[in-house]
Amino acid sequence: MEKMPFQKLQSELEAATVQMKQMLPQEVLDAFEMSIQELRESGVGTGLELGTQAPDFTLIDHTGNEITLSEETAKGPVVLIFYRGGWCPFCNLQLLAYQRIWKDIQAAGGQLIAVSPQTPDQSILLNEKHRFSFLLLSDMHNQTAEKYNLKFRLPDHLHDIYRSLGITLDAFNGDHSWELPVPATFVIDTARIIRAAQADADYKKRMEPAEIIQILNAISS
Repeated sequence: MEKMPFQKLQSELEAATVQMKQMLPQEVLDAFEMSIQELRESGVGTGLELGTQAPDFTLIDHTGNEITLSEETAKGPVVLIFYRGGWCPFCNLQLLAYQRIWKDIQAAGGQLIAVSPQTPDQSILLNEKHRFSFLLLSDMHNQTAEKYNLKFRLPDHLHDIYRSLGITLDAFNGDHSWELPVPATFVIDTARIIRAAQADADYKKRMEPAEIIQILNAISS
């Protein structure tokens, strides 16, 4: 039987963007787009380049266990995601899309690790809602995101807007920094070399599932 093509994540993200535009006032949408443009122009949060070695780290997962990247890459390639948090609809779409290809990732010898600055308790709530097959790691204070050149501070003019939408980052992340990672995906081989990378100030853009499987298959071949 011919394998079905992977569902396009970008189509889902675009549909969510249309829905967001229908729900939010134009001034809020303009503020969001301005912040994306400001971040892009700042040169902050561009991520690590292809061919560089991924920095090692040890973080706590949603079950309370310590996870070390070098120990995981010793088992096989790792798809490493940095996402903003369970409050972000675009992050949720990405995580759910990658959940759908979980068995394909395993078949290619890989595994998936998702990192966010939210507290372990928030990761537990997110996992209870979606029952992910992969690990959700808490990068408190964005220390690992900083190693991957992803950390940035949300501009002051967005704080009240986020709060009005019920996004209280201080509660979700357990600090008052208003710092986040630029959403990013890295495919890392067993030598911890980055073989594919995607990081974009525009949180509405993510790496396609088909690209992940293609890279993993190339690594294992």
